[in-house]
Amino acid sequence: MKKLIVLLLAGTLLLISPHQLVAQVQQMDSALTALYQSGRFNGVVLYAEKGKPILSKTYGVADFQSGKPLSISSPFNLASITKQFICAGILILFDRGLLQLDEPAKKHLPSLPYPEVTIRQLMTHTSGLPEYFELFNNNRGNADTLNNKLLLAMLAQYRPPMQFSPGSSWSYCNTNYVLLASILETVSGQGIEAFFQKEIIRPLALKNTYIFRLPDTVNNPNQVKGFREENGQRRLNDLTFWDGVVGDGNLFSSAEDLLKWEQQLYKSKIIKPATLAMAFQPVPLTIPGRDSSYPYGFGWGIDKPGEQYSHTGGWTGFVNIIMRDVKKNRTLILLSSGSNPAAMVAARNWFNGNPVTVKPTRIITNVKVVDGTGTPARNAAVRMEGDKILAVGELQPFPGEPVVDGGGKILAPGFIDTHSHLEGSLQSKPQALAALNQGITTIVAGQDGYGSWMDSLEATIKRTAPAINLATYTGHTGLREKVMGENKLHRTATPDELNKMKVLLAAELKKGSLGLSTGLEYAGAWFSSYYEVLELAKVTSFNQGRYISHLRSEDIQLNDAIEEIIGIGKEARIPVQISHLKIALKNDWKTAPAILARLERARQQGINITADVYPYEFWRSTLKVLFPKTDYTNEASAEFAVTQSLDPSASVLVAFKPRPEYRGKTLSEVAALRKETPARTLMALIAEAEAYRKAHPDSGGVEGIMGKSMTDSDVSAFLSWQHTNICSDGADGGHPRGYGSFTRVLAEYVREKKIMSLETAINKMTALSAEHVGIRQRGLIAAGYYADLVLLDPDTIQDHATIQNPQALSDGILKVWVNGELVYANKEFMGTFPGRLIKR
Repeated sequence: MKKLIVLLLAGTLLLISPHQLVAQVQQMDSALTALYQSGRFNGVVLYAEKGKPILSKTYGVADFQSGKPLSISSPFNLASITKQFICAGILILFDRGLLQLDEPAKKHLPSLPYPEVTIRQLMTHTSGLPEYFELFNNNRGNADTLNNKLLLAMLAQYRPPMQFSPGSSWSYCNTNYVLLASILETVSGQGIEAFFQKEIIRPLALKNTYIFRLPDTVNNPNQVKGFREENGQRRLNDLTFWDGVVGDGNLFSSAEDLLKWEQQLYKSKIIKPATLAMAFQPVPLTIPGRDSSYPYGFGWGIDKPGEQYSHTGGWTGFVNIIMRDVKKNRTLILLSSGSNPAAMVAARNWFNGNPVTVKPTRIITNVKVVDGTGTPARNAAVRMEGDKILAVGELQPFPGEPVVDGGGKILAPGFIDTHSHLEGSLQSKPQALAALNQGITTIVAGQDGYGSWMDSLEATIKRTAPAINLATYTGHTGLREKVMGENKLHRTATPDELNKMKVLLAAELKKGSLGLSTGLEYAGAWFSSYYEVLELAKVTSFNQGRYISHLRSEDIQLNDAIEEIIGIGKEARIPVQISHLKIALKNDWKTAPAILARLERARQQGINITADVYPYEFWRSTLKVLFPKTDYTNEASAEFAVTQSLDPSASVLVAFKPRPEYRGKTLSEVAALRKETPARTLMALIAEAEAYRKAHPDSGGVEGIMGKSMTDSDVSAFLSWQHTNICSDGADGGHPRGYGSFTRVLAEYVREKKIMSLETAINKMTALSAEHVGIRQRGLIAAGYYADLVLLDPDTIQDHATIQNPQALSDGILKVWVNGELVYANKEFMGTFPGRLIKR
């Protein structure tokens, strides 16, 4: 006979045999201890084999306010673990012939307005009934506490629609079990408290098991109080106006009582064996044309048929699990007060023989947190757990916890670039220094009507993960090319082509695209009609996506272009965003206030129109964009371009493959070399570039110009509008905006010109950006959000990228974290690639 090892853990006897089990149990205990010591677990665990406890231990307190310690007999709110007890009560009545499982529930609850729903369907979550939470929330009085009778009355009065035909599908629904508890009371002729005492609690000799529901109270001084951990502080999270119902929860019990309960299932003490066997059978579904079932029985989830069953229970302040391995007679019970599920996840993994990993925590101390909301900076610490923020506030390091001392600097959410072209270089330069050096942790691609398809993008990121996160729109021009052909875009789409584009767009939106982007000023979309764009925007709206547009004109027809996007927002009922809002016509400079007033009127009319802006007076694009009518040989149009659309003496050719010696020269300088006027030079350069493209069809980036066509007063006005966020419209080089937009705003417009506060600027780079493009759980420093963070020094932050040196790194960005991992520090890439594809 193998020798038993007897250990004492926290005053509780631990029996372990053989040696392998010692290591396994110690692994589980170590994980729970680590979670307890880091404030992520408060509860009890009981692991037994053949009904004998192997690990029985407490971690923490029963009452966090008084500090009263837990014991293995402390009663917790079981939450949804209650459901298996309710099913037991129903089966007891079935054994006595007092009800049939396949008879209508309405037989016992005459006011129930769903005559086709059976008792079995309630037990197996196949009734199709809706959850009661919204029904009660919408119709409760301020003083109402929900109880079983009131819920039944509300169902009869309001008759909320079924979610599906009874028996045809499975959907977890607490309403089912509240109704089952009412049936149990009606059929037994007694209150559920009395029934449970007589039929379950006393026969099984349970000592700390009882029904609890408001307004009645149970005088049990050992009852565990629920709480939530909120930024390092514990807050009461126990009793609510929901807790007058019983059936779906509100049974209290202890770990030792639950072990008795679980063990009697082997012996069928209170239910006939054949009846009890039904509780562990998958529920069949009546799906026409095929046999189907769902792995759920009567209050038990079926992990492995005939081998393993489990159920979780989560409610205000409680997270629990019970697991049964009936093949080896193993039992795991974990009860916790608190709202962190980490211990439950660890326990499940351990019981299933999977690795037990505890996400490490790290803490950033001695920082001024600018959290992204626009509110003033505050002294705080930030704790990360894995890839998420766990807490923000007056936090102290846990024993052995890694600490980053922020040196009193600013800690902000990672910046979100809502209009980026950096995606194209991420495969060759996944470290994404262009973004990281200015604090950007997420870029939004698919701009100006072009972009990658979702499947391709996902496969690419799986193959080569970048250092930053990436989200994308679906490009209108990309849809046109796929349906109409790359060389057949100089016309409007036919109805058949438009329908094909709609199908493609809907598929991309379902795969996680943020929405639809257009580049209406460019040749690939210039000939599209308003109707074509509107119809695609309607598809996007139906799929809860958004619309972002490089307008049809940023100069001569700017007002018409703005009316077009306002019309799309109104008719498609979709949020619309103007890409890199600017005034690129000299005669219209300093009219930004009038444009913003127009946008505000649209917003007052219910149109959710916003914009993004980059902080430069010059843009980068193709020479052709200077001819909005595509009349590239019209000298009058060329003359208008060089006198109104840009300043040729300050506009620089950044690419020109036909004559590389022109690169870096202004349009006026090139004209002087050629002994031509700037207008004639502009036409000639376009013609030479077209000839080069025909001779070199595989060559990209044939020509490009940095066009000086804005004034700082307009840029400042657009930056200041409360509904604009910051973007770069940049790539890895070329225009200095690719490396310097965000740091330039913080240096030039916050510190030097003081057109906005630091907190406002950071809001425009984070939370507002996330809102404008529909990204969730990023853009704020708050518990539960992803740990995208940037540590910066507002006194030294400075962009250095210029036209001559567009890849110069910024100063003042001290550290950057992406999904909790440090990726950039002191102008050095840290060698980690935690970036992800963000889906809508």
